[in-house]
Amino acid sequence: MKEATQRFMGRGQLIDRLSAQVGSREKALGILRKRGDVDAEGKLTRQGAQRDRMTAEERAKDRAAKRLHVSPSTLVYNPHTNRATKG
Repeated sequence: MKEATQRFMGRGQLIDRLSAQVGSREKALGILRKRGDVDAEGKLTRQGAQRDRMTAEERAKDRAAKRLHVSPSTLVYNPHTNRATKG
């Protein structure tokens, strides 16, 4: 499945990438609904649209920066794991 997710690394691919990661578009939409990124109809919310404009790298750095309380610019992205770590 990792190869499938590598196709969806760019901007505007939030739903497609998560769908590839979890194996189902419906499951992905359920996760995004819980996060507040899509509404009940499956349309992107303001927050979801903001994340959809980010690349996979930018989202990974954003997640790690929040978790580690550091600036995203200080992190290094690994596209094979879709994770960002301190450089």
